[in-house]
Amino acid sequence: MYWFSIAVALLAALGIIAIGLMYLANPKGATQSFGLPLPEQGPNVAWWLRLKGVRDVVSGLVVLALMAWGGPRMVGLVLLIEAIIPVGDMSLILAARGSTARALGVHGLTAALMIAAAIALIASAA
Repeated sequence: MYWFSIAVALLAALGIIAIGLMYLANPKGATQSFGLPLPEQGPNVAWWLRLKGVRDVVSGLVVLALMAWGGPRMVGLVLLIEAIIPVGDMSLILAARGSTARALGVHGLTAALMIAAAIALIASAA
């Protein structure tokens, strides 16, 4: 279970970095896969969307740094804390009546995998 949890942590970190880079390179295109309609048009919409990209990249880098220099317990704790992000995304999409399939299938599944991996990593370090 330990190696599966490490693989999930690595996949989550690399995945969110890739998503962040997509938001930086093509913010409107990346938003279409999120589960909510594009925001209203305006000269600064793309820049607001790029803010999400920066935060996504940093979230992934934190996990990678802890995987390289921290222990399993620390990686597990950070995964558990960072799982709040996809739970929040899922909740906001559902509240806005966005795509239920994306809310549950992308964000909900991501959160569930992150929480399961976090629990396994924390338990393996005990």
